[in-house]
Amino acid sequence: MAEPHIAQKMPYKVDVEAGKTYYWCACGQSKNQPFCDGSHKGSSFTPTAYKAEKDGAAYMCGCKHTGNAPLCDGTHARL
Repeated sequence: MAEPHIAQKMPYKVDVEAGKTYYWCACGQSKNQPFCDGSHKGSSFTPTAYKAEKDGAAYMCGCKHTGNAPLCDGTHARL
C-alpha cells in the first residue's frame, strides 16, 4: 500500500455538528484539509467517513498516519 502524504504534523481542529457526516482525507493530497476533495482518485486511498456524535471540536489527523482514523492519536510526534 502507498504511503499517504503528510499534510501537516499536527491535528486539524474542526468544529463538528452532531449527526453530520464528514469525509476525512486519507491520502494527504486534498486542498481542503482535513476533508476529502477527490484528490485520491486513481490511487489506493479512499476517504474515511466520520459521523459526529456531539457538537464541538474534533481533532482530525493531519499526518495521515493515525491508528484511530480520522482522529489524531499523537502519531505525528514520532514522524
